[in-house]
Amino acid sequence: MAETIKQRRRERIDRGVKVRSASIYALNSMEEISYLLAPRLLLTCGFLFMPLVLSPWPYWGRVGLSICILALLSISFDFLANYVGLVSLGGAFFYGVGGYISAILNTELGLPPALAIMAATILGAIVCTVALLPCLPLRGIYFAIVTLMYPLLMIRLIEAFDILGGTEGFRGIDGFSSFWTEQYGLILGLLAALFALRRFVNTDAGLVVRAVKDNDQSVRASGISVTGTKAKAVFLASLTGCFAGAYYIHMYSNVGISSFALDLSIMPIAATIIGGSGTLVGPVIGAAILVPLSELLRDFGSLRIVVYALVLTGFVVFRSEGLMNFLTRKYQQIERWVDIR
Repeated sequence: MAETIKQRRRERIDRGVKVRSASIYALNSMEEISYLLAPRLLLTCGFLFMPLVLSPWPYWGRVGLSICILALLSISFDFLANYVGLVSLGGAFFYGVGGYISAILNTELGLPPALAIMAATILGAIVCTVALLPCLPLRGIYFAIVTLMYPLLMIRLIEAFDILGGTEGFRGIDGFSSFWTEQYGLILGLLAALFALRRFVNTDAGLVVRAVKDNDQSVRASGISVTGTKAKAVFLASLTGCFAGAYYIHMYSNVGISSFALDLSIMPIAATIIGGSGTLVGPVIGAAILVPLSELLRDFGSLRIVVYALVLTGFVVFRSEGLMNFLTRKYQQIERWVDIR
């Protein structure tokens, strides 16, 4: 009896895995499980092993922490802009408020860094949400312009009335007990914020938030408060920004008006453009590119701006979708051989 010749064809792995949606899968082998887990494990393990890899070089260890700080601000911007429809240029406002509150709690009330950071994250998010509450009915460029004014206003108020330590800010802020505490506290905070927001946008509450961006009139007609929904989203975005600011000031044991610098509002936008907007993970990739690039170009002084402009122009012209969307599309096109039955 002649052997039956098996016929085979190529099939995209993702088509054999996905059933009805991006969150429901039918897994038949370790190959398919690995296909789903590999990107997530690569990101998670990359950050978790970063302190171990960079420990011989303390300077680059601090650069790694700066990546996490920018990633938190970029996640905050991406969440508001692409899931809520609020283009916020006030990332520096979140950052500065969190930093100053943590400094006050530590220097004036004597709270240890861990408690000061947690309290400043929550209190700062409340302050930022209340401050932005009158602006929530605004949309588009109007909301962006108003939020840009907040950090600039804080700088002028501190200078004019010599409050919050004036131009000198707060010094002598307590640092962390060890190198590993400093490193892993921020990394775990970043991963928690990233996965929590990704989980949130896929829940029923996240669906309402996304509906506000797509058609707020329909949301209002359903009896749901659009302003209240936006306020909840701003609170969540503020949590990540305030955590970044509160953590950073304990890394360097000081805080000043530079915490409201315009760079902290612009760099998250650049990281989101490079990494890919609307993905939450993309801004993290963008931050991982921008921060080391900035350090490598430090000796060029103001010429760094030229390089930034060229990089951003290149991504906008040739990869406007961002790295994350491009890599996701390529990853989903990976094929395997399957038997034809």
